[in-house]
Amino acid sequence: MHPHSEQVWLSRDAHERVADELAALLAEREAGTADTGDVSAQEQREMRIRHLQDVVRSAVVHEPPDDGVAEPGMVLTVRFDGDDDTETFLLGGREGAVASGDLELCSPRSPLGRALTGAVGGERREYAAPDGTRMRVTLVSAVPHRSTITG
Repeated sequence: MHPHSEQVWLSRDAHERVADELAALLAEREAGTADTGDVSAQEQREMRIRHLQDVVRSAVVHEPPDDGVAEPGMVLTVRFDGDDDTETFLLGGREGAVASGDLELCSPRSPLGRALTGAVGGERREYAAPDGTRMRVTLVSAVPHRSTITG
């Protein structure tokens, strides 16, 4: 694993998608088919290859259990104190989001993500917002991301 990499949750589908994109970019580079003289495009491709290699090396590939515990790969519905409405988002990174549509993402490394990880339905947690304000949030439900994909 790259020394600056942090583990990232990926579903099996997301891991396959990332690996496929990486393979295609490497094949394109090997064949020289994308080398049209555009140095900027070549640099962008190389940056994307390095990023995808890092993601693949640091990936934790699993489908979370349907146990109602908040962890990466779960779609969380929460209610913030003082708000009657709920919010729903995927606890995970953008590479792990497969067929998420309009689903918002929350990094497990963010203050909110760290606070909710390990929570169960009905549990209230507190965290510090970026401006230092103490926020309270209640986990309404946690379901595996795969359970929310229809079609």
